[in-house]
Amino acid sequence: MNTQLNDTVIDEIVATCNGDIRGALKALMLVNEQLEAELQQLHAAFAHGGPAQHIAGALH
Repeated sequence: MNTQLNDTVIDEIVATCNGDIRGALKALMLVNEQLEAELQQLHAAFAHGGPAQHIAGALH
């Protein structure tokens, strides 16, 4: 992503949180935690039998 696009996305995220930068950071941290948990589920699915058996349950 380019810098201008990043700035626009950041501005939109902060605006969604009514200008509260701390609130925006907290929201992004929560989203990141969720994505990390999903990634761990995918890694576990591949490690225990491959994608054909487990991937449908790991994604939503």
